[in-house]
Amino acid sequence: MRGPDGQVRAHYRAFADWLERTPPERMAQKREEAERLFHRVGITFAVDGEDAGTERLIPFDLVPRIIAAHEWHTLEAGLTQRVRALNLFLHDIYHDQAILRAGVVPPGRVLDNRQYRPEMVGVDVPLGIYAHVAGIDVVRLPTGEFCVLEDNLRVPSGVSYMLENRKMMMRLFPELFASQSIRAIQHYPDALLETLHAVAPGGIERPTVAVMTPGPFNSAYFEHAFLAQQMGVVLVEGQDLFVQNDTVYMRTTRGRERVHVIYRRVEDDFLDPLAFRPDSRLGVPGLFAAYRAGRVTLANAIGAGVADDKSLYPYVPDIIRFYLSEGPLLASVPTLDLARDDDRSQALARLPELVVKEVHGAGGYGMLVGPASTKAEREAFRARILADPACYIAQPALALSTSPTFADGDLSARHIDLRPYVLAGREVRLVPGGLTRVALRPGSLVVNSSQGGGTKDTWVLASDEDGRC
Repeated sequence: MRGPDGQVRAHYRAFADWLERTPPERMAQKREEAERLFHRVGITFAVDGEDAGTERLIPFDLVPRIIAAHEWHTLEAGLTQRVRALNLFLHDIYHDQAILRAGVVPPGRVLDNRQYRPEMVGVDVPLGIYAHVAGIDVVRLPTGEFCVLEDNLRVPSGVSYMLENRKMMMRLFPELFASQSIRAIQHYPDALLETLHAVAPGGIERPTVAVMTPGPFNSAYFEHAFLAQQMGVVLVEGQDLFVQNDTVYMRTTRGRERVHVIYRRVEDDFLDPLAFRPDSRLGVPGLFAAYRAGRVTLANAIGAGVADDKSLYPYVPDIIRFYLSEGPLLASVPTLDLARDDDRSQALARLPELVVKEVHGAGGYGMLVGPASTKAEREAFRARILADPACYIAQPALALSTSPTFADGDLSARHIDLRPYVLAGREVRLVPGGLTRVALRPGSLVVNSSQGGGTKDTWVLASDEDGRC
């Protein structure tokens, strides 16, 4: 909200003036109202390590994260470029593998990756799109530069919280939206449905779309049901579907009905017990055969996860250059690949200042935050690295930007990141905004909801004149 000189930034001025005029009692009342409303709607998430219950509300902060118009233009261009390149990469590694032959990416990093699916080699997918929905995690550095921290291409979550946060802010503070030009995000479900229609099997004019969920015990079940309801499509579990003659059908009260596109929120391993894990009760026997035959589209594609594995992250700038013949518009975090001898030696010598991550890890798990670690924790991690160095990467501990956040009864600075959602169908596009996640523990850099992080509404201003007094 404020620059290094302590002055309120131009795009925050109108909000800062409003906040100064608003009594603390009103903000406290609105916080309680928001909590009651979220309880009523049932917006919950599973949080590990807590004894009291398996689910709770995701904490919601009333101070929005505001992005100036020109900054969003930079983000939008960079994220569009990145997702285009990653889709080209996925098509290539399951077809010609030109990038591997060129030595741009070490073949072992792809072919030996647990997310790589040899079953997908030679399988053509509609429009060549593998990652139809991508959630790209972005942070701002002290220089003001945006930097991509992580790509999420498997089953990226959180978009329902982005939409509900906006709905909540409009309900609690309608005067803020009346006085500023804040770009809309409510059309995301329509844009998602349009994207899914675009990748239906060829020749289908009015495709039937379904959202496939692991079921109500999944931590993100609220989101699965929410998106199905918002798109006006059916929410199904694996047991609701069956395959006949390489065609997918769902059971309805009117008999069977063909399904053309499945927006699946089930991991690859559990999609089809005949093709992957035979013990899966979440999947549909024969689903992969129907997919290979081009009779159904799965979004995101099976095998897309190899492109968001942390072991591939260091190579994304080179992937962009290889396929698009242009430099990356958004920076990546300098990353050491601990499978390389030189990188590993550097990392082991600098453990107190680095963040070390498992390449297959997610949700903030399996990582060492060097500056916040004890000597015993570092030594334990050193042993793990030496035992299996290919399982780790290391990055500098970034000084993530902070945002004013209501915590412990007052405004205080907390670290944040941003997850914009990128849709890829006939075109690549974003709704203007994303999910701002905030680390609620003082000094913490871990913003993940599964570890107690909170969320904020994200405002993208329509022009650089908005937000100024």
